Amino acid sequence: MSGVRELTAVSADGARIHVEVYGPEGAPTVLLSHGWTCSTRFWDAQIRDLSAEFRVVVYDQRGHGRTPGADPRGYCTDELADDLEAVLAATLVPGERAVLAGHSMGGMTMMAASRRPGFREHAAAVLLCNTGSSDLVAESTVLPLRKGRLRTRLTRGVLGARAPLGPVTPLSKRILKYATMGAGSAPDRVAACARIVHDCPRTTRVAWSHVLAGLDLDADVRELTVPTAVIAGASDRLTPVVHARTLAAALPHCLGLTELVGVGHMSPIEAPEAVGGRLRELVEAYVRVEKEEAA
Repeated sequence: MSGVRELTAVSADGARIHVEVYGPEGAPTVLLSHGWTCSTRFWDAQIRDLSAEFRVVVYDQRGHGRTPGADPRGYCTDELADDLEAVLAATLVPGERAVLAGHSMGGMTMMAASRRPGFREHAAAVLLCNTGSSDLVAESTVLPLRKGRLRTRLTRGVLGARAPLGPVTPLSKRILKYATMGAGSAPDRVAACARIVHDCPRTTRVAWSHVLAGLDLDADVRELTVPTAVIAGASDRLTPVVHARTLAAALPHCLGLTELVGVGHMSPIEAPEAVGGRLRELVEAYVRVEKEEAA
């Protein structure tokens, strides 16, 4: 993708985070944080849609894409928050505010950072996509079994499996589509998701699966006091819509929940117009107005 400026943000423990910046300098900024097993490429549709008008910042979570992996002890929600603060400090001037969006683990990053000074300084508004704050394995419906201990145990084993994903094949695309996308998802979008997910290193996938299995960010959600919108896929099996409804009820300043019919877990790829449109609305309401008033 053309027009990219690359830089490295250094996190609190010295981890080097790969960052890409698109769009005109001085424009309102949108920062996008991807989810588990994904990369900056997950946001390509939003980059294309928004970067003509806005400054778009994307980064690879540690162990994903072009950000190196960490010591196993460096995989936890505190490090997600550290990395986000580092990216904010590297891409925004003091006092500058932006719209921050997180998909899945990227949304959990926003929750984990909710108390951080750097987050509170720079976050004008937040968009949470296909995410949850706790009970991820227990609520997952990837396995078509009745909710209970057996399903939870088996789901934990599937999501944390150490077997390599191997090359992208017609069978692997069908499996990925079933687990993560709506039944009507277009083949090219399924293929794009498959390429991204299969590129994730096995060690990264397994290490973060353990973190997500024990996730408990409920208290952090209540500290996410900035205006926050929520998007969910009505057909999401990984983070079913119950999570989004719980978030919407717990957020101190919720701007509403959008449930996308026929969409699974990968809403930024499955429904890019809906996600991009909501981001644009947040920029217009919470960043552009501030810039105009400051001018």
